[in-house]
Amino acid sequence: MARKEIYYTETKGRDAGKVFYIREMSATQAEWWAIRAGMAMARSGVDLPENFADMGIAAMAGTGLKMVSQIPPAEAKPLLDELMECVQCVPDASNQNIKRRLIDDDIEEIATRLKLRAEVFKLHVDFFQAAAQ
Repeated sequence: MARKEIYYTETKGRDAGKVFYIREMSATQAEWWAIRAGMAMARSGVDLPENFADMGIAAMAGTGLKMVSQIPPAEAKPLLDELMECVQCVPDASNQNIKRRLIDDDIEEIATRLKLRAEVFKLHVDFFQAAAQ
């Protein structure tokens, strides 16, 4: 089975109409990301909510990103940057076969970056729900 992937189209602001391709990390990379994030959160005294596995995907993504935001910036930045490595730009919305790595000028709104990180996180957290069932 192939890695999960989605296309995300921004609808607001200066990035309205821009299309981004998001592809799931490998299992090895995602596991290592989760271990590092968990260790950083534990060092910072961040507790995982007891109902985390029961939350919907969107709530899990929002909660997870809020938890990462509570760790020191020096530890959070590489984790957040790694999430953005899952995102590619689709320069021509009418031809989604062409994708490329993001460059700084691809995204003009901070809100778009936050939404993209949340979409990447959502793509990866469904295993919590599967494990809970």
